[in-house]
Amino acid sequence: MTRIIHSLSDISDRYDAAFVDLWGCVHNGVAAFPEAVAALQAFRAGGGTVVLLTNAPRPRDEVADQLRRLQVPDDAWDTIATSGDSARAAMFTGAVGSKVYHIGTPGDERFFGPLHLIDDPVEITRVPLKEAEGIVCTGPFDAHADPADLRPDLLWAKQKDLPLLCANPDIVVDRGETREYCAGAIAALYTEMGGTSLYFGKPHPPVYDLARRRLAEVRPGVANTAILCIGDGPHTDIDGAMGEDIDSLFISGGLAAQETKTSQDPEESALNAYLTKENINPTYTIGRLR
Repeated sequence: MTRIIHSLSDISDRYDAAFVDLWGCVHNGVAAFPEAVAALQAFRAGGGTVVLLTNAPRPRDEVADQLRRLQVPDDAWDTIATSGDSARAAMFTGAVGSKVYHIGTPGDERFFGPLHLIDDPVEITRVPLKEAEGIVCTGPFDAHADPADLRPDLLWAKQKDLPLLCANPDIVVDRGETREYCAGAIAALYTEMGGTSLYFGKPHPPVYDLARRRLAEVRPGVANTAILCIGDGPHTDIDGAMGEDIDSLFISGGLAAQETKTSQDPEESALNAYLTKENINPTYTIGRLR
């Protein structure tokens, strides 16, 4: 059974490092959460190392730029691991071929930029769907449109056995008060239709391997038992932590705020019902990161 805590400082002395989700935990896509920023600054001041582990389908430098625009200061984190970089590594090793059809927006252009993690990368060319060897999905063309609008193209792709590389397994995020679809919604639909979707963000192992490499660059030798995963996604952050055998802190006031009846803290009975329904077992739960 999860333990409800009221502050990260209640447990921070047990951990050397934290893998911290961003959207819904540190910011809402519009502005930073001041209490969350202060909690991470305090964790670092006490000797902890913060790895921002995000399903953003972008290179980590672009995420760092976004954090500065959202007023998340550099002293709140040490390094960043993104599903985008994990997916890019797979793309540049030819996971979906060299000629790819891109589902996403012009803002995702940097996804196709150079990646220095890979020796002798595959040369990637973006082509129309009917010329493609595979699909790269960084997100919907329109984050507010029903993913089912893409069903005709996905059906054609399935019939041609095209693999789909999903750069962000999240289904939805809340930008301020507005809910938006992510690449994971399209990949889930494609899988449901019988297509092959390849995932590289939470809860899947490749992005945790990347996070450990990023952590080792700034603090070598941290064991799994000394890492805490923090996030609001039941089937990304918490399932991922459980799969990696890492302790987790569930932010109930994010995506599950209504179901867990979270204002400052979750209502215990509502929280337990939610955890049972979602079949997850976080080590700890907190209303908001603070």
